[in-house]
Amino acid sequence: MLKNMKRDRGRPRKCRCVRGEPKVRYFKPKGIPLALLEELVLTIDECEAMCFADRQGMYQADAAKKMGISRQTFGNIIESARKKVAEALFCGKAIRIGGGTYTVAKIKHKK
Repeated sequence: MLKNMKRDRGRPRKCRCVRGEPKVRYFKPKGIPLALLEELVLTIDECEAMCFADRQGMYQADAAKKMGISRQTFGNIIESARKKVAEALFCGKAIRIGGGTYTVAKIKHKK
């Protein structure tokens, strides 16, 4: 009976703050129909972490602060994202971007 009971694992996930949702939601190898590819899911927060760390060259502590999470959590998110992207590139898998625990930040306009 204990096998079928759902167990809580750790604390609930803290919402990550992202600047917006990406316009592109899929990447796949050229010439292979999507229906024939295995798909990996890169969450919105993982995508945002990669943008901060790899595209903008931001330090983990600064990026974590922007996302409203700890540096350790940011490190875990970026590690997961990089593994998924590497697996997709080297194993010919599709990447779907979506999901995750996040909120979209309100942009403050300067006047």
